[in-house]
Amino acid sequence: MTRQIPLEDFFRNSERTGYQLSPDGSYISYMAPYKDRLNVFVRRVDETDEHAIRITNETERSVAGYMWADNQRLLYMKDTAGDENYQLYGVHRDGSDDRAYTAFDGVRTSLIDDLEEQQGVVMIGMNKRNPEVFDPYRLNIETGELTLLAENPGNIQGWMTDHDGRLRVATAIVDGVNTQILYRDTEDEPFKPVLTTNFRDVVSFMEFTPDNKEVYAATNLHRDKTILVRMNPATCEELEVLYENERYDIASISYSRKRKKLLSVYCTGHKEPVRHYFDAEEEQLRQRIKAHFPNQRYGIADTDKAEENYLIYVGGDRTRGSYWHYNALTDKAKKIADLAPWIKSDEMNAMHPVCYTTRDGLQIEAYLTLPDGLTPDTAKQLPIVVNPHGGPWARDCWGYSSEVQFLSNRGYAVFQMNFRGSTGYGRHFLEASYKQWGLKMQDDITDGVKWLIEQGIANPNRIAIYGGSYGGYATLAGLTFTPDLYACGIDYVGVSNLFTFMQTIPPYWRPMLEMMYEQVGHPEHDADQLAATSPALHADKIKVPLFVAQGANDPRVNKAESDQMVEALRQRGVVVEYMVKDNEGHGFHNQENRFDFYRAMERFLKAHL
Repeated sequence: MTRQIPLEDFFRNSERTGYQLSPDGSYISYMAPYKDRLNVFVRRVDETDEHAIRITNETERSVAGYMWADNQRLLYMKDTAGDENYQLYGVHRDGSDDRAYTAFDGVRTSLIDDLEEQQGVVMIGMNKRNPEVFDPYRLNIETGELTLLAENPGNIQGWMTDHDGRLRVATAIVDGVNTQILYRDTEDEPFKPVLTTNFRDVVSFMEFTPDNKEVYAATNLHRDKTILVRMNPATCEELEVLYENERYDIASISYSRKRKKLLSVYCTGHKEPVRHYFDAEEEQLRQRIKAHFPNQRYGIADTDKAEENYLIYVGGDRTRGSYWHYNALTDKAKKIADLAPWIKSDEMNAMHPVCYTTRDGLQIEAYLTLPDGLTPDTAKQLPIVVNPHGGPWARDCWGYSSEVQFLSNRGYAVFQMNFRGSTGYGRHFLEASYKQWGLKMQDDITDGVKWLIEQGIANPNRIAIYGGSYGGYATLAGLTFTPDLYACGIDYVGVSNLFTFMQTIPPYWRPMLEMMYEQVGHPEHDADQLAATSPALHADKIKVPLFVAQGANDPRVNKAESDQMVEALRQRGVVVEYMVKDNEGHGFHNQENRFDFYRAMERFLKAHL
């Protein structure tokens, strides 16, 4: 039997994380805890972390993210108590001259482009003028001056620059359900619509070609999978198919700003990533890096402008991972830090990729993590925690998860599945989820559980379901619509009532509301279906214990979603535990709140599973 590892070891902040290189490669930055909040630290590459300077002083909430603006200055984001209205700040690499760039109440800031070719400026988006839409601004990081580059007419969801930092492309939602690409050759011209498609069609410009005249685009027009093409941005005519995969959508591309070349394209596989190279030099570099890390998964986390110094993240399914510094000229790799050195990989459990078929014939890729070094062949009659992902238009991937390892260390098998609607599997698989919340999407989860029972892996009397966000909805739906399948459930910031969910979305989701009606259901035209699939309206069917956790400031899944469900169950005398954190939003970010949540989860599962 594996030793019981302290809960805090799984969920405490990483010792160091989020490593980045300054553009000239001479400084390293990272995030590390200060008063239990992640802050930004900087040191020279040739120094050790003992010489690092802490350059931010956040004690309420961790820094949400940061980046180098140039060799002297870093930018960082933070929100207030989980409200997701991120504000942008800047600080010198020695910690001096800390200033707020966008500290406006109720305004959310996003980064559009670091404008690497233009010194001293970045491009950001803000919903300052209108809470529902984001306008692009050029920010001078020395003076703090904000220049409005274009006024969002109300439907633009994204902006894109060319390699010279000129704003050339916008993507919009029109009529609520159609996406439109707008294009211009120069910043002096007005944007003109060049392609309008239904939101189900993907045409996404990923990078301009080196001459700024054409684009590399991801598209699924007239096909099932999203592929990589070279495209004319002024007409959206496909000029050349560069890569397509039979099983998976493409996920990302790699482009060298220094060499002005497309390097590779990437798909997320079931376990191993799928990568195709366009550049022999890049493929050789990757092989040299891989030779340093045999039998491990690695990725390039950052590179300097000269593409000589690299930060490499090395991980897997049984470690939170480590960062290494790699010099391409000398082919030398040096370890910088383990993210969680207290986690011993030989005490963690393997994540097994498995597949099963749904009742209507879809193949589902899933992951099964088993306690005590068991395998799918040797595991018998185990207590199971079924863990559907959030999104729902997202996916689970092979790799390390603190939650999964914690639960498997406590003797539970953990089952995660990419039910229909999970991304990366093509148009048909995605669209098969539309208007199927609580219906076929839930059937996919149920079919996975039944597969585990048929295989003899699961003890049918000891199965729990737990998830966050959409996974929280799936938890409630599982307890409501298949009440005999689960022994208990844990709902973390989950939707309980599809009507109230639609009414309480953040203002910047409103332009996409018609699209959400097609994906989830229309509160008037599909009222009967939404009523039938809203767990809060069928709480009388739930008969097993439920634990609910909620952030009071959640802008996406309003606290009322959890209140309704808890109230309905308490009126009927069903065992329900309710945890609300007043300083959190959509998920618990502060370390002490994470500890409280998982302690309560552990007690709850011990009592009811």
